[in-house]
Amino acid sequence: MIRIMFMGTPDFAVPTLEALIEKHDVVCVVSQPDRPKGRGHKTQPTATKETALRRGIPVEQPLTLKDDAFKGTLEKYHPDMIVVAAFGRILPEYVLRYPKYGCINVHGSVLPKYRGAAPIQWAVLNGETETGVTIMHMARELDAGDIISIKKTNILPAETSGELFDRLSRLGAEALMEVIDSIRDGSAPRVPQNDAEATYAPMIDKKMALLDFSMPADRFERFVRGLDPWPVASVGFRGEPVKIRKAAPGPTVKAKAGTVCDVTKDGITVACSDGGSVCIKQIQKPGKKAIDAYAFAQGEHIKIGDVF
Repeated sequence: MIRIMFMGTPDFAVPTLEALIEKHDVVCVVSQPDRPKGRGHKTQPTATKETALRRGIPVEQPLTLKDDAFKGTLEKYHPDMIVVAAFGRILPEYVLRYPKYGCINVHGSVLPKYRGAAPIQWAVLNGETETGVTIMHMARELDAGDIISIKKTNILPAETSGELFDRLSRLGAEALMEVIDSIRDGSAPRVPQNDAEATYAPMIDKKMALLDFSMPADRFERFVRGLDPWPVASVGFRGEPVKIRKAAPGPTVKAKAGTVCDVTKDGITVACSDGGSVCIKQIQKPGKKAIDAYAFAQGEHIKIGDVF
C-alpha cells in the first residue's frame, strides 16, 4: 500500500479521504485549523479532522506551510504521495517535491476551466450545463498541473451549489480511486493544460449575496442556487434584508423590476429587469426560520403591486 498524507478541510474532501482509508495507508490528515461556526461561534473541528479522528488517523493543523515550517511534519510521516482535496492553501515548492509519487489534486471542475477556490459555485452562477472533476499532478501555479483524468457530469436545471458539491465530492473520490494505482506504477497519463483556455473561480464574497431585481431573471435564479448553502442570496424588503432560500424561473411579465406580479400557493412572482420574473418559493427573515413564500406573503400582507 502507498503511504498517503491527505490534505483537505471541508465536507467536499471527506468522500475522497474515506475511499483512501479503505484501500491505502493514510498516515496523516492535514487540515486547516478549526474555526468558529454557527450562531454561537463555537470552535468546531473541520470535516476531515472529524473523519480522521473517528478512524484513528493522526491530524495535523499547521498555521502555515511557508518557510519550511512543515518540513518536520513531512519527515515525521514520510508520505509516498500527498493527495489534496479542497485544502484551501497553496502548497510551497518543498512540499510539492517531497513525496516519491508527487502531490495529486482532486479539483471540482473540468480544467483548465474554473481554476481557483470556488469552481462549483461559479459553474452554477455562470449557468454552465456541464462540469466535473479533474485529477491532476500539482504544480507551483494554481490548478495548472498536468491532467491525469477527468470525469464529467451534467448540472441539473434546479441544482444548488450545495447539491452539486455533494455529487462532485463522490465523483472525485471515484475518479481518484480509478487512477491511483497507475500513478504509483508510472502509467498514469500527464496531459498538459492549455493555459490560453483557463478561466478562474475566485472565492465567493459575502457581499455577493445581496441581490436586486434589476438583474435579468435567469441570472437572479442562478444566483439563488449558486449562493446556496453560503452565503445565501438576499433582497431588501420593507427596510430589511430577507434571504431567498428557493426560487424558480417565472413567466414573462410587464412590470417594473422588483414589483410583485402574483401571489399564489406556488410562491411570490416578482418582475425582473428583462421582462422576465422569478417565483420565490422559500424565504427567511433575519433571525427566523425559512418558510414557504406563500405563508410569508400571508403573514406580511403582500399583494400584487408591492415592491421588493
